[in-house]
This record gives sequence, structure tokens and C-alpha cells, in this order.
Amino acid sequence: MALVLASGSSIRAELLKNAGLRIEVDPADVDERAVEAPLLKAGFPPEDLAGILAEAKANDVSARRPGDLVIGADQILAFEGERRTKPENMEAARRQLLAFSGKTHELLSAVVISRNGEALWRHVSTARLTMRGLTPQFVGHYLAAAGDDVLSSVGAYQLEGIGVQLFEKIDGDYFTILGLPMLPLLARLRALEVIET
Repeated sequence: MALVLASGSSIRAELLKNAGLRIEVDPADVDERAVEAPLLKAGFPPEDLAGILAEAKANDVSARRPGDLVIGADQILAFEGERRTKPENMEAARRQLLAFSGKTHELLSAVVISRNGEALWRHVSTARLTMRGLTPQFVGHYLAAAGDDVLSSVGAYQLEGIGVQLFEKIDGDYFTILGLPMLPLLARLRALEVIET
């Protein structure tokens, strides 16, 4: 039995490897926008969206890898009652960061473990992040320094890098912010006797 990460996220893979886990990476083939479109129309809350998307990814990969234990994950950013997605370009990132300036947003990170196309366990963690007041000049300098990496993040920042300079206050688990709630995941893997107790 292999332990498989159903994500192409280098951060998630690094978190698991740094924790001493031997994993295989096999990204899911899921059209996230198609999965979430009817859910958004029906008014599903962000934590449900994150959980459903994580489960869709885990189930997709585990259905084609019989017997393997598959970890699926998803992260959603909620701001002023709306779900935000990764910025399409640097101008979208600039507008988003200026909208976040001086305000609080939530990152909801879901993780699911599946085997044989069925979820065995689900978890969603929430972190609340408050940005400091940002000037357009600072945002421009930040984006120039951070580069295109900001486009791979739903919030247009990497907290583990220069993005930490954007914040005034953070309530929540660091791993949740990075997109994979590690402590509950490791506890479940121990309960499943996949890793040492």
C-alpha cells in the first residue's frame, strides 16, 4: 500500500516529506470549477466547498489506485462573504491585495483520506488572517519582489516567504495557512496505523 498525495502542490508534498512520510505524488484530474459551479449556485458555504473539492480529488486518484491510501486537499479563501480564487495575473493580484488591506479574510483548508474511491476521513481547518494597511506603492514593491509565485496562491502571498510582511495578525494553524492541516492528518494516519504511534 502506498501513501499518495492527490495534488501537484510542492508545498503540500514538502510538508508531508518534512514530517517523515514516504509519499507518492499523483495529481488528481478534477475540473474544480465544474465541481463547484452547482455548489456555488446552491449557496454552499466555503468550508463545504473546500471539503467537497478535497474529497473529489482524493476519490479521483484512489479510484485508479486500488488499495492505496490517498490524501486529497483543497483550500478556499473567503473574504466578505465571497469565495476568491487564484489571481489570473499580476494586476488581479494587486487589486486583490488592495481589497484585503486592513481587513480580515479566512483560509479554509480541507483534507480527505480516501481508499478505493471512497472517503475514509474528512477534516476542515480555518485560519483568520488580518492584513495591515497597505499602500499601492508597497503592494507594487511586494509584487515585484515576490514575482509570479503569487499567482499560484489563492491569497496572492506565501506566508512562509516575503508575504509575511503583509500581515498584522493571524489566528489559526500555520499548516492550515499553507494548505494542509498537518496535525489532524498525522493523528488520523496514526489511528489508521499508517505511521508509527
